Amino acid sequence: MDIKIMSRELTPFEHLVADHLCDGLSNAAIAKATSHSEKVIENTVSRMARAFGIKSDGDTNIRVLLALAYRTHFGDGSFDKLNVDCSHSKIGENGQRYCDKHLD
Repeated sequence: MDIKIMSRELTPFEHLVADHLCDGLSNAAIAKATSHSEKVIENTVSRMARAFGIKSDGDTNIRVLLALAYRTHFGDGSFDKLNVDCSHSKIGENGQRYCDKHLD
């Protein structure tokens, strides 16, 4: 699978949908959270996949690759929401845990 850097900027709505997608939400759950129809969400996911050059070939889960591409490009805020320390976690001078590999 050849995933490239985005061919265009994402819209604010696409960012919102991608954030929910990265959180593991279904199209139905994203539609409910954003007050849109599932069809709108399906179309938005398809447009975002095209922006990253991700194509369906029957063996590829577009949503998984899109989430990975989005996280790689924009960071992994979804991981932070899980409240789980990553393997790079360290304790800073102030006593707070931080990841020395995934800095914002």
